Amino acid sequence: METTICPWCQTEIVWDEELGPEEECPYCHNELKGYRTLNISLGEEDELEEDEDLEAEEEGLGLWEEDDESHLNAIRRVEAFATDGGDLLAYESGVEKILDRQEEVPECPHCREYMMFAGVQTLGADYAPVVPEGAKGPLLKPAAKLNVYVCTACFHVGSFLSEDDRNALIRTVSED
Repeated sequence: METTICPWCQTEIVWDEELGPEEECPYCHNELKGYRTLNISLGEEDELEEDEDLEAEEEGLGLWEEDDESHLNAIRRVEAFATDGGDLLAYESGVEKILDRQEEVPECPHCREYMMFAGVQTLGADYAPVVPEGAKGPLLKPAAKLNVYVCTACFHVGSFLSEDDRNALIRTVSED
């Protein structure tokens, strides 16, 4: 019998000689033949880092800039809280307590973390309702209420229609 070690889960696999090797690991079910390796030669690490830094500078990117820069800035802000004497575990625990008691827990559109309910905002005098073409009236009343949420990681603030105003919007659109 032939013995092989799965490159994914590091489990020893004993194959039956009559059946031969299979294409996937019986333990982790990952493909065995398609396993890709990355060869890294030691001693060239400094040169590689310098090349990456030069490429980033040529493209106008700093070391921390990525496609989703706001998420990285959020992580830095939360970590800054910990360095200023704050306790990150206490913060996370407090966030969990608040989120557990919320009826609705939306995800932040920027970093995909959960958002905490922060309060209610009423559309004010600067709101001018519009009557869409083909509708009998405006979609939202001038006194519509918005539920305001704050992201627990990047501190993005977002708002959504209150449940009553959502139902009113649905009734308004379905009547037309």
